[in-house]
Amino acid sequence: MRPLFHPSIDDVTVEGILHALSDPVRVSIYARLAGLNCAAACTAFQQAGDRVIPKSSLSQHFRVLREAGLVRSERSGVEMHNTTRCGEIEQRFPGLIPAILNAHRMQAAGTPSSRPPRRRTATAAVRKKAKGR
Repeated sequence: MRPLFHPSIDDVTVEGILHALSDPVRVSIYARLAGLNCAAACTAFQQAGDRVIPKSSLSQHFRVLREAGLVRSERSGVEMHNTTRCGEIEQRFPGLIPAILNAHRMQAAGTPSSRPPRRRTATAAVRKKAKGR
């Protein structure tokens, strides 16, 4: 069995963290894992809202989180137990993870300030101008 890759905290980058958390499923998994005080098996995250995530996709999501330095994974028999590296990341990038998790909570709750402003398309602007004539 191949050993798991965990980057040194000195090799963890903001770009890597943001890339790993740019996927809605991964940020949801990470937010749930960060809310736990103990290690959790990958299979505990198979349910994402109203859909089930296939084990192969779940493994891929955890691999991306692990290689970005966000989680530490340990094999336990056939299962993988995961914990966050929030403490280490907080020392390297103070405030980054709490800010990301707070923004995720706001977005998940549908807070109006979390929605981007609505933009008018060029077509809508042209129609409005044509109507005004």
